[in-house]
Amino acid sequence: MVTNFRRSLSFPNPPSHTSSKPQMTFHVRSTSLPCRSHPIISQLRDEIAELNSWSVSESGCRTSAWLCDGLRRLKIVHESLDDLLHLPQTRESLRGGEYCDLIEKLLEDFLRFVDVYGMFQTLVLRLKEEYSAAQIAVRRKDGARIAVHSKNLNKIAKEIGKLASNLASIGKLSTAPARAPYDDEAELIDVINDVLKVTVSVSGSLFGGLSNSSAFRKPSCMGLMNFGMKTKNVKVEGAIREFEEINLESLRKKAEEEVKLASKKMHEMEDCIVEIEGCAVRAFRSLINTRVSLLNVLTQ
Repeated sequence: MVTNFRRSLSFPNPPSHTSSKPQMTFHVRSTSLPCRSHPIISQLRDEIAELNSWSVSESGCRTSAWLCDGLRRLKIVHESLDDLLHLPQTRESLRGGEYCDLIEKLLEDFLRFVDVYGMFQTLVLRLKEEYSAAQIAVRRKDGARIAVHSKNLNKIAKEIGKLASNLASIGKLSTAPARAPYDDEAELIDVINDVLKVTVSVSGSLFGGLSNSSAFRKPSCMGLMNFGMKTKNVKVEGAIREFEEINLESLRKKAEEEVKLASKKMHEMEDCIVEIEGCAVRAFRSLINTRVSLLNVLTQ
């Protein structure tokens, strides 16, 4: 009897081959901004550049429309900074112990901005009331009242001019400690420094534009004011064109037709003051919001 056997063939397991490529590793920074500029930072830089261009666009002929445009642009810059401060990455970056002094300095600077703009709101309200009363005196040809209102306007304009000196102590923030060839925290601080700089610049244009205008200042005081207000960090800007067209003191001896024309121009100037006031209020609110966001960086 023949029995058939089946032969089974077995092969050794193939040798394992390890890849010659080294295994890739990833390093994640959990407390910093992205290594490339965040879109908000890029947007903020563009807005700051536009505001810097605005500041020299009409250096020889400043108008109320030009000033309002600058205040609107300043509001946009602070809204973008506020958005940046709301980013979780930004808050984590600035919460480190090494940045506590920097945040405190920023809070002081923005408190000074808020205080100065608050004082400006009070002064511009007084300016409007006094200017409205002066218009009535001009229409009535009341020389004595014109002289009184001219004196009061001159006093208010001086106080507005002094506001610029309150911003002179706002300086550059300390540079962030270097950690890498591309330091994202340093970029953040750099852009905040630029925001501080343009805020001081636009504020100088606002306060100087009103305080240096002949509609509110006596000619004899203009030179003294410009001399006394020169500071290291703040440049007091020139007058606004619309506010150079009227001088109350000169209206005391004008003829009937000239007084009527002056009254019309004074009404137009009052509209300009109201528009500037509204733009300054909106910029003021954006400054408050930015400071609140800075406080939240420390407390939340």
